[in-house]
Amino acid sequence: MARIAGVNIPSNKRLLIALESIYGIGPFHAKQICEKTSIGITKRVKDLSDDDIKHLREVIDRDYIVEGDLRRKVKGDIDLLISIGSYRGNRHIRKLPVRGQRTHTNARTRRGKSTPIAGKKKVTK
Repeated sequence: MARIAGVNIPSNKRLLIALESIYGIGPFHAKQICEKTSIGITKRVKDLSDDDIKHLREVIDRDYIVEGDLRRKVKGDIDLLISIGSYRGNRHIRKLPVRGQRTHTNARTRRGKSTPIAGKKKVTK
């Protein structure tokens, strides 16, 4: 099992898919990395040589912000929004959608499970 950027890459998957298990690398960047290292995207991780893995590791470390550094950067950006008191920062504090989505209905993923309002009962006729 190859270890790149502090993450164990699944060895039985294709390289293109396996690179996506690293936080901060999606399909576009995975393809870019394969092109930079000139390793085929259909090649399995278990079939890579030690030199290939070393080359992958060097390219990712040199050209991309991934894993802990990226998480720290995102957290810092959110903390900045909160500290300057921006609208987006306030939305983060209240755990509401930040990018303009509606909240009257939906937004359950961000807001969590709905809770009943205390003291409100159904009216029966």
